[in-house]
Amino acid sequence: MKRALAILSITVLTAIACGKSEETATTETTATTATTSSSTSTTEAPALPADVAAVGTAVTNTTTAATASAAEGDPSTLVATGEFVSPVRSELSPKLPGRVARLYVDEGSRVTKGQPVLELETEYSRLNLQSAEADVARAKAARDEAQRDLARKKDLIAKQSIPQATYDRSQAAYDGAQAALQAASAQANLLRQQIADATLRSPVTGVVAQKRTDVGARLGDGGVAFVVVQLSPLKLRFAVPERYLAQIDKGARVVARVDPYPKETFEGTIKTIGGVIDPQTRTMFAEAEFPNRDGRLKPGLFARVEVKLN
Repeated sequence: MKRALAILSITVLTAIACGKSEETATTETTATTATTSSSTSTTEAPALPADVAAVGTAVTNTTTAATASAAEGDPSTLVATGEFVSPVRSELSPKLPGRVARLYVDEGSRVTKGQPVLELETEYSRLNLQSAEADVARAKAARDEAQRDLARKKDLIAKQSIPQATYDRSQAAYDGAQAALQAASAQANLLRQQIADATLRSPVTGVVAQKRTDVGARLGDGGVAFVVVQLSPLKLRFAVPERYLAQIDKGARVVARVDPYPKETFEGTIKTIGGVIDPQTRTMFAEAEFPNRDGRLKPGLFARVEVKLN
């Protein structure tokens, strides 16, 4: 019995010892695996062979070149940005000072060449014209009488019925009457011109950009009543890099796009190329002319420009 108990005790102790050994082995195996993983994660991948690396570099360079070409777009087309400007900007002033009697347009109004835009008071000028026309009538009557008298004196001097001095006096009277008639007529014409000049007219077809007066205001010498800008044709000014100097010429076709009409294009022609290059920006200016017959393009409008290069 005692021997059986001893054998059982030995067996239990052996089992316990084996369990501890397996636990220790498992712990050591786990630690070894972790150490191996750590070494693997910190170790760099081995270098590629030389031939494989060359192929990879070539593929990378080809992709970069393709991206640059797409970014630059069509090399035969210059893409720039510009601004529409009016070729004519007129500050309208009456030829003579006066008080404004009527305004026919307002700021933003479309006007045509020769259209009345303003009229000054002309009451006193018209009264003076009536007086001048009466003076013309009197001078004409005096001239006609002097002319008839001179004709009679010519007949008498031909018959030697009157002395030469009498004839000379008639000739002088006629010349004086003729000069008086011319002076009266000149005064009347001057007043008519003043009345005509009292009506201010637009010198161009365009739009009223500014109104600087109103009814009842007095305009002095050089006083500006309106600012009118021409709309047709219209110019587009943009900068051209110096490297394109030999590739852009007068007469080249220009295509412009503007934000108000995103689905439309407008065509123009280059009329001017700047002869001086800006030393700071290394660009020169170019101007293209657009017909703008419908007047949709406005001065100051921003545009994207495309120009075909030589």
